[in-house]
Amino acid sequence: MGLTDWLGSSATSPPQPEPSKDGGYIAPDRSARAQCWEGRDAFFSCLDRNGIIDSVKEHEKAKKLCAPELKEFERHCASSWVTYFKKKRVFDYQKEQTLRKIEAEGAQPLNSPQGGGASAAALRGK
Repeated sequence: MGLTDWLGSSATSPPQPEPSKDGGYIAPDRSARAQCWEGRDAFFSCLDRNGIIDSVKEHEKAKKLCAPELKEFERHCASSWVTYFKKKRVFDYQKEQTLRKIEAEGAQPLNSPQGGGASAAALRGK
């Protein structure tokens, strides 16, 4: 019994990229990227509904609760894109939490007129 027999006929991997004349690979076209992004967005919406931020660390939970969405995401995106988007989701969440924390502590944006930095006039001694 082969792997495809064990997994069933519905198990499909993403289409392999086409090799170019120079030996590299042809990047996905606009419609392929759009399908990937739609799959990503559906998967991330499912993660949001289930309170999962890091689908890498909580892989089993994400796989259990968002199986159809994960399958579509992985089917339409290159594996390197899937990994990138999953890690970027965590990074973006951590960045947002850090910004909220420092704003709650009274931090001001650098381009704020109330900013704590020295102005150009002050640096020139005027």
